[in-house]
Amino acid sequence: MSILSSFWNQFVKSIAKDEKKYPVFFPLLKQLHPVELTEDKIVLGCQNQGLRFFLTQGKGRYELEAAISDQAGKNIKVELVVAPGRKKSKETPLLNYQPALNDLYYRTGLHAKYSFDNFAVSTTNQVAYAASQAVTNGLGHTYNPLFFYGGVGVGKTHLAQAVGKYILNQDQGKKIFFCPGDLFTNELVESIRDKSTPAFRRKYRKLNLLIVDDVQFIAGKERVQEEFFHTFNSIISHGGQIILTADRPPSEIKGLADRLRSRFSGGLSVDIEPPDFELRTAILLIKAKEKNIEIDIESAKLLAEKVSDSRALEGTLLTLYSKVLGKKEKIEFQDAEDFFSKKQKEVVNKVTPQDVLKTVCSYYNVRQSHVKGSSRTSNLVLPRQIVMYLLRQTLKMKYGEIAYFLNKKDHTTVLYAEEKISRLQTKDQSVKKELELITQSLFQST
Repeated sequence: MSILSSFWNQFVKSIAKDEKKYPVFFPLLKQLHPVELTEDKIVLGCQNQGLRFFLTQGKGRYELEAAISDQAGKNIKVELVVAPGRKKSKETPLLNYQPALNDLYYRTGLHAKYSFDNFAVSTTNQVAYAASQAVTNGLGHTYNPLFFYGGVGVGKTHLAQAVGKYILNQDQGKKIFFCPGDLFTNELVESIRDKSTPAFRRKYRKLNLLIVDDVQFIAGKERVQEEFFHTFNSIISHGGQIILTADRPPSEIKGLADRLRSRFSGGLSVDIEPPDFELRTAILLIKAKEKNIEIDIESAKLLAEKVSDSRALEGTLLTLYSKVLGKKEKIEFQDAEDFFSKKQKEVVNKVTPQDVLKTVCSYYNVRQSHVKGSSRTSNLVLPRQIVMYLLRQTLKMKYGEIAYFLNKKDHTTVLYAEEKISRLQTKDQSVKKELELITQSLFQST
């Protein structure tokens, strides 16, 4: 055994005795392997880019460095590289048939495009990512059930499918099935109609891993929830794993049976937040690489800044690429700037003062007539000033026109509102965020 292997094996044995002391990297240790060891550095190979990014960006590397340094008795730096470990080759009988992985993905409801390799990690989803990695290392024993919740396009489905794909790649004999909540409902209804419920139960109750996407769709359906309750219990009792996704936590799903709510809350529930600017940039670069689209980092940042919906990012990238295709091989910053400038003009031309008023009032849940009225109550002052500010900034209306539209006596009120909101958004991040959301909603609605 080499010095490198000997050192690593001793290290793994030593920290296994006190695994709770290392909450970040210990659950992921099986996905690391030693590559090189020098006097002051150890190079560790990661199974995929997502794992490397997670450990590099978070506390994992520092926790790992401290533990390895303790083992070595001196300071050892950790360098992380993407280097999947070699799998032991097995001789396969000449006539042995193994279905292609793509066939297995299809049968199990998984999609080949979802994996840990192309999942970008940031502070908004790193807990969910770490939990997913932990589940792959302890299927049925770690975080069971694992419950992801959050809005549209935050990566719930991607992570859940990545777990299934990883497990299937490791062992094609595992019984895995991914299904949306409405598919489970439809299959149950059909089995009752066709008097084939025993076959339905055989399909679901002996699985090693069941992933139900948008599980909130079974709420309010008594027979479906009863069947799912027994399915849930059967899989757990046989040592299987369950992963669920929803748009809200179990406690907030209306119409969900109490016994299911209790079981859904019995594992780990993780809130996946909307992607921040850095994560959207990373997602965009990953999408560009997958589609062989060349784009520089500054252009990617501009797209991520302008498009907050992670699902719309890919569409925007493809639309922009179609504009430059045939003229140049790479998307450059000027191309992105021109694209958004033209798009902004097209949208602004469609926006009316009434659209601005309606959008702001909807956001703050106030009546349009009240904003146009004379009341100066605190819940109306800010919305009224934001309407004035947006009419100036987006529609370039004159002060007098805005005053007339909002039934104000003169333009000084509008001038004061514009200056106040300009100051507020530079000092108060919450006001700046509200303005961004309102503007985005305004342009999307038109």
